[in-house]
Amino acid sequence: MGKPLIIVESPAKARTIRNLLGRRYEVKASMGHVRDLPKSQFGVDVEKGFSPKYITIRGKGNVVKDLREGAKKASRVLLATDPDREGEAISWHLAHLLDLDGSNPNRVEFHEITRRVVEDAVNSPRTIDMNLVNAQQARRILDRVVGYKLSPLLWRKVGPGLSAGRVQSVAVRLICDREEEIERFVQAEYWSLTGTWRKRSGDPATFKAKYFGAGSEKREIRSADEARNLASELKALEYSVSSVRRKERRRIQPLPFTTSTLQQEASRKLGFTVRRTMRVAQELYEGLSIGTGGTVGLVTYIRTDSTRVGEAPRKEAVEYIASRYGREYVGFARKESGPKPFVQGAHECIRPTSINREPDSLKGRLTRDQYRLYRLIWERFAASQMSPAVYDTVTVDITGGPHVFRATGSILRFPGFTEVYVEGMDEEEKDGEEALPDLVEGEALDLVVLKGKQHFTQPPPRFTEAMLVKTLEERGIGRPSTYAPIIETIQERGYVVREKKRFKPTPLGTTVVALLRRHFPDIIDVDFTAEMEKALDQVEQGRRDWLELLSEFYGPFSSMLESAEKAIERVDLPEETSSERCELCGRQMVVKRGRYGKFLACPGFPECKNTRPITESTGAKCPDCGREIVVRKSKKGRVFYGCSGYPECRFVSWDKPAPAACPDCGAFLVEKRRKGRLVEYRCSRNGCAYASRPVGGVRRDRATTDPVAGVEAPQESGVEVEY
Repeated sequence: MGKPLIIVESPAKARTIRNLLGRRYEVKASMGHVRDLPKSQFGVDVEKGFSPKYITIRGKGNVVKDLREGAKKASRVLLATDPDREGEAISWHLAHLLDLDGSNPNRVEFHEITRRVVEDAVNSPRTIDMNLVNAQQARRILDRVVGYKLSPLLWRKVGPGLSAGRVQSVAVRLICDREEEIERFVQAEYWSLTGTWRKRSGDPATFKAKYFGAGSEKREIRSADEARNLASELKALEYSVSSVRRKERRRIQPLPFTTSTLQQEASRKLGFTVRRTMRVAQELYEGLSIGTGGTVGLVTYIRTDSTRVGEAPRKEAVEYIASRYGREYVGFARKESGPKPFVQGAHECIRPTSINREPDSLKGRLTRDQYRLYRLIWERFAASQMSPAVYDTVTVDITGGPHVFRATGSILRFPGFTEVYVEGMDEEEKDGEEALPDLVEGEALDLVVLKGKQHFTQPPPRFTEAMLVKTLEERGIGRPSTYAPIIETIQERGYVVREKKRFKPTPLGTTVVALLRRHFPDIIDVDFTAEMEKALDQVEQGRRDWLELLSEFYGPFSSMLESAEKAIERVDLPEETSSERCELCGRQMVVKRGRYGKFLACPGFPECKNTRPITESTGAKCPDCGREIVVRKSKKGRVFYGCSGYPECRFVSWDKPAPAACPDCGAFLVEKRRKGRLVEYRCSRNGCAYASRPVGGVRRDRATTDPVAGVEAPQESGVEVEY
C-alpha cells in the first residue's frame, strides 16, 4: 500500500501541508467543489422529498480522475477540506465520488495550518458530520428554489439578466429603505455657540466650551436671529466655574476578529472591499513562504463567528505582551457580552498562528496587501489580550447668570491596548475632545471670544461596504462568508451603484424591490430571512430536520409564485434618452446600464447595434494633446480620468482634475485626497513639481496664492459668526 492521501481544496494549502508533513503523506487538491446542482436545470426533485441531482462540475473530470487514482494507491484517505458547513459538504461529496466508507473516521480539520495543529489533526480523524452536511444542503436548495423559480419571473415581467436571491434581495431592500429615509428627510437648521475662555488669574492658556442651556435644561438654538440675540445676552455676563467633575474612564480592549468584523475593519482602515479582504485572508491562512521557516499558515481559519481564544495562544500572547510591554499591559480574557449567535464547530477567532511572528519580520516576504492585512489581524489580536486604556476625564460647567457652558476633556493616563491598536470608526461616529487646564470651582473666567456656527441636520448616511456588512450581521442575515458574493452580485445586476464608496439603489433596484415587497413579502422581509438563518443553525445542531425545513418554506413560496405570475403585469422601465444621435442611423441614443456602469446604445437594436461609452466632461484639457479629459470606469468599477482621444492618446490619471491650470506650465491640476479630505492640488504633467494647499490648509508648499480658491467641497455646516 502507498502513503496516506490528504485531500484539501486548494493547491496553495496542499503545498503548505506538504511542507509541514514532508514525504510521509501524499497531498492533493480538489480545486474547490467537485459536485453541485446543474446550472442548466432546476436540479431538485420536489416530489421526491427535495432530492438533489448532483453532478460532477464541468471541467473537474480530470481532477476527480486523479483523486480516484490517488485514493486507490493510498493506505488511507483523509479529507481535510475547510472546517465549516461548506467544507464538510465538499468532504461528503468527495467521499461519495471516491467510494469511501462513511462510517470510517476519515475527516480532519485544520483550524490553522501549522505543524503542531496539522499533525494533531491527521492523528485524530472523525467521521463526516451529517448535521453540517444537511445544513449546507438545505441552504443550497433554498437558494436554488428562490433563484431558479423567482429569477425567471423577473425576466418575463421586468427584463432579462435579472436575478433574485434569498439574501441578496434583502440586502438590496436595506439599501432601498435607506434611500427612502434620505428622500423623506426634512433638513432643519440649528446653531451652536462656542466660547473661548481664559483664567482671570493671568494664565494665557485658552480653552473652549460649548453653550449648554439654562440651568439643567438643554437649549436648542434654531435660527441665526436666536443665536445673535442670545449671544448679545451672554457677552454681558460675568462667568465662573460652577462645577468640576473628574472621574476615571476605562476603554475596554476590543474582541479579536470574526469574519465580519475583519471585513468591516479592513474596509475602514485599509480601504479593502469585502472580496479583497477574503482573498488576501485566504492566502494568509493557506500558507506563505517566510524564508527559514518554510511555508506556513500565518493566520487561523478565516470564516468564523467566534471570538474564542484557545488556552495555548492565550498563554503565548500573555508571555509576549509581558516581555514586550510589561506585565501591567496584560489584560483579562474578555468574553463577548449580550446574545450570541450560534457558532459553527470549535472555531476560534481570526488570529495570527503565532504572536511572536511580528508583522515587520515578514514585511519583505509578503505582498503589500498581505502585509497590511496580516498587520491588522496581528495588532487586533495583540490588543484583545491587553489591558484596558485608562483616561482621566473632566467635565467643567461654566455659569453666567442662568446660562451654562460645558467643556469636556480627557487625558490618557495609561495607554493599555491603545499602545498597539485603535479601532477604526465610520465618519458618522467620530468625535473629539480637547485637553483642559486645571480648574477649580468658583474660579473666575473671562470670555475671550464667542462664536456661533450654523448647522443643518443630516439625513441617515448611505451604506458603505463596512456599514452594510455590519447591518447584515446585526440583523442575522446570511453568513459573513457570503457577504462578498452578495455585494458583488447586487452591483453586477445593476440593482445598486457605488458612488463615493457608498451604495445607492438604481431605478431598476427600486422597481424590483417594490415588486418583491408586494408579491413576495416573506422573501424580502428582514426578520423572516433572519429566522430562516436560525433554522439552518438548528439543522446544523441536529435540532431540526432539513427536509422538514424545506417543505415548510416551499409550500407558501410556491403559492406566492403562482399568484404573482397571474397578478404581475409587464413592467416597462422608462428609458433615459440622451442628447446624442447615433452616427450610424441617426436615432436618438438612449442610456443603458451594463456590468461596468452606464453606456449609450442605439434604440434601433437589433437592426442597429451601435453602442459607445458615456463620456462625462471634467472641463480639463489633456496635457499631452490638448483634447478633453473625461471620466471613465475600469472593469472593476474604479473611476479614473482619461483623454477623450483614446486610443490615439493614452493619458490617464487616477486623481480628479481641478478646474484650474498649473501657473507654472499650464497643465490642469489634480486633487490629492487623504481619507476623503482634499489636502493638496498638484500638477498633472510629469516633471512639473507644482503643488499647493487648498484654502484652509495647514501649509503651502510652493504657491503663495491658491489657484482653486472657492472650489473646495461643500461643508456639512454653514456659516461661522464671531459676535
